[in-house]
Amino acid sequence: MINYLFYSDQSFEIRNYSHQKEELMGEIVHTSRIKIVREKGPTRRAMIEGFDKPIYYGVHGGIKRFYKIEPEEEHAATLDHIVAATAG
Repeated sequence: MINYLFYSDQSFEIRNYSHQKEELMGEIVHTSRIKIVREKGPTRRAMIEGFDKPIYYGVHGGIKRFYKIEPEEEHAATLDHIVAATAG
């Protein structure tokens, strides 16, 4: 199980013993609960709490050529999802 914590924009200011200001994270507004299971070869199935259908991760294109593997079925790589998330 992988947990990701997301925080609101609220922050608090405190002073530490060296008299420097520190900022703490705000309140937790969401916790993602994801279970990832390796299927066959490079294919992994992710079940995200709150969704009925799984997300599949794997290899394709240049990634499969780099690792010199030929999956039964090509899937988007985790890198593809990270790039899509940051671009969105």
